[in-house]
Amino acid sequence: MDRTLSDLVNEALRISLSEDAVDLAAFDKRASEPSVAFEDLVKELKRRGKI
Repeated sequence: MDRTLSDLVNEALRISLSEDAVDLAAFDKRASEPSVAFEDLVKELKRRGKI
């Protein structure tokens, strides 16, 4: 199947933009959650044995 460079670029762009849309939807869904300081997050992850 022969595809033009333009077709390949357009497909890559569509994929990238769809991934961005998923990320933005997740961000909007979590926008009302409270913020957590980075240091507190690290402490909690260490407490749970994740890092």
